[in-house]
Amino acid sequence: MKVIQLVQKPQFRGAEIFASQLSNHLRNLGVDVHLISVFSGTSELPFSGKTSHLKRPLNKRLWDFKAWKDFADLIKSEKPDLIQANAGDTLKFAILSKLVYKWDTPVVFRNANKMGDFINTRPKYLLNRFFVNQVKAVVSVSQLCEKDFIHTFSFPASRIKTIPIGVEEQEISSEPPADLQSIYKEYRVLVHIGSLVPEKNHEALLNIFDTVAQNDPSVFLIIIGDGRMRAELENQVAGLSCKDRVLFAGYRNDVLQVLKHATAFLMPSLIEGLPGVILEAMYCQTPVVANNVGGISEVVNDTTGWLIEKEDITGFIKAVNEVLVGGQNVDQKVANAHHLVIGKYMNSRIATRFKEAYEQVISGKDFHS
Repeated sequence: MKVIQLVQKPQFRGAEIFASQLSNHLRNLGVDVHLISVFSGTSELPFSGKTSHLKRPLNKRLWDFKAWKDFADLIKSEKPDLIQANAGDTLKFAILSKLVYKWDTPVVFRNANKMGDFINTRPKYLLNRFFVNQVKAVVSVSQLCEKDFIHTFSFPASRIKTIPIGVEEQEISSEPPADLQSIYKEYRVLVHIGSLVPEKNHEALLNIFDTVAQNDPSVFLIIIGDGRMRAELENQVAGLSCKDRVLFAGYRNDVLQVLKHATAFLMPSLIEGLPGVILEAMYCQTPVVANNVGGISEVVNDTTGWLIEKEDITGFIKAVNEVLVGGQNVDQKVANAHHLVIGKYMNSRIATRFKEAYEQVISGKDFHS
């Protein structure tokens, strides 16, 4: 079996990292995988197999005949059995290339979000429905996202299935990253990981931390990720009483090491699918406090962490303080979460499910008959 994994660009974002890790495991299962990025980026993706970068400008994301032709030529020469488009921009790119240059390889869309939360205008709905209708099948990151996808686009239930994101098994250093050791030595570290975009709700994150930090001088917040809101958020931090205890650490490739030595992982997002960083925190035995959005409730509940309704800032602060106090209840939730991830969410298991799904698509079989 030969598969093309299409990602947006070389970057340390969840979709690209998971696609790379999945591709490594698929290769171990005997699948010939070619990882292709569409847009320009500077990171080195963690994939050991064949990689190509089209290096196209983002401003041509909806009108790029050269890139569509290059991709079509690559498909005709390599003859893959299937193409997986990871995230919305790659789906648009693959389908436009397919329609213009008439290749017939089946496209599978990897749906990693609750799409209904993004479809807020009629034109946006019509555009996305057009692209969705061109795919052979959809693999959704969570059951809730699958149900939402079916409802939003009236998509056939027989052509969509849920396979969650997974975690890499690896040894994690017994020490925090060298450049952060002074912070870990002096403070109890709270961590957030995610692109600096509105749906991640960093404004609320900072207000939550400021409230906690005013009563607890031992805490420090590390924010991993980058994005268009960075300057705005840095200005917000400048006005906080705890401004010296917040670090914007940018994108990093040592997030498990950061998480392993943290006191808690915080995710007050407004929109999510099933974030891999939550599973990584659980794998690292770090307590998770997260908003009840997307598919998060499928892994975070009263026995594995702290699940907060997205408007309940007071409840989120209370949960963070409970984690900081610690005790048997906290320890038991952490142990339960770790057991859940080890049993169901390791990438080696997830890859087998993807391979089986690919075989069904290639053979023309429905997921649910």
